[in-house]
Amino acid sequence: MGFTGFPDEAFVFYEGLEADNSKTYFTRHRQLYEEAVRAPMLALTEELATEFGAAQLFRPHRDVRFAKDKSPYKTHQGAFVDFMPGIGLYVQLDASGLYTAGGFYSTATDQVARYRAAVDEDLSGKRLQRIADELTAKGYAAEGDRLKTRPRGVSDDHPRIELLRHRSLYFGRRFEPEPWVHTEQAADRVRATWRDYGALVEWVCTHVRGSELPPR
Repeated sequence: MGFTGFPDEAFVFYEGLEADNSKTYFTRHRQLYEEAVRAPMLALTEELATEFGAAQLFRPHRDVRFAKDKSPYKTHQGAFVDFMPGIGLYVQLDASGLYTAGGFYSTATDQVARYRAAVDEDLSGKRLQRIADELTAKGYAAEGDRLKTRPRGVSDDHPRIELLRHRSLYFGRRFEPEPWVHTEQAADRVRATWRDYGALVEWVCTHVRGSELPPR
């Protein structure tokens, strides 16, 4: 079946999971998760795949091995189109609504170094600033891991100091669960935002690329 929207039950499921993040709750509502969350998300990503490529759906379980928070389940369902390692397009469903984003999420040392070098260089840096300004003007928010101060060796008056603070950079937009979320129009909204992220993703793929460091 094609994508027809996310049902109310998807948001009800995550409201319940936020209140009771336990194996008991998830097991009791497993069928609801499969039918109201996972199946529509699969249908959505399959519909968008012809334009953007295949997406990976993330598992509902959290990796708690090194986390202080031992809650076993994620309180959202995410999916990611991977153009290069850590670079791509993202969509997420949770109790508060729908969220989309695009950019680079990795903080591998070599990628951060190439990113900052490209931001510092006038030609590529000014291009990224224009992309960022255009996305901001359209209502998207700049997000990602960033320093509170300036990077070492960068002056406080650098014209792109805010971009240089980033160790990862993506832009995103959140949508509350309005009536259109329950219809096929949700795919149109995600598609439109992913298209808007296209110039940013292209810039990142060109200048940051995938990590060349061996996995640890």
